[in-house]
Amino acid sequence: MGSKVSRRYAKALLSLGEEDGKYEDYGKDLQDFTRFCTDQQDFFRAVTNQIFPVEDRKKLFEAVVAKSPYSDVIKNFLRLLLEKNRLDLVEEITEYHTRLTDELSSITRAEVITARPLKDEALGDLGKALKGLTSKEVKMDVQEDESLIGGLVVRIGDLVLDGSVKAQLVGLKESLKRGE
Repeated sequence: MGSKVSRRYAKALLSLGEEDGKYEDYGKDLQDFTRFCTDQQDFFRAVTNQIFPVEDRKKLFEAVVAKSPYSDVIKNFLRLLLEKNRLDLVEEITEYHTRLTDELSSITRAEVITARPLKDEALGDLGKALKGLTSKEVKMDVQEDESLIGGLVVRIGDLVLDGSVKAQLVGLKESLKRGE
């Protein structure tokens, strides 16, 4: 149920952002608030815990949000989430809003796992190749995993491109077992 509700809120916020052309700014504010909640777990637990009276949660929430640089739209959006007891879905809403914003901006996200750090030139070349493959701008999240031995693995949605030495060794092992 949570994801259905999250999608509805994310779509509503995106719709507001499309109307005034600030959907990217709203997304950045939402991401910032989500990071703040992740970093400040005590605050997040206090404002989302329904054991506390809603008025007390609102006071705490207002004390923090009033000092924030967020737009009025985001502040009101977050207030609405608090009033509807949906603030605990803010991370899910943020993720879905980011996906919608990426679609609107023709951006796709790629998870790149390498055995060793890539040089800037190699990252640039990889970005160009992935852009050619997807016909979209590609934002890469690069991680390291020494167990790959060498090469890299790229995940874009359901597509997995595995050019790691580890995968090649596994493939070779299977070929030898089959007697090829």
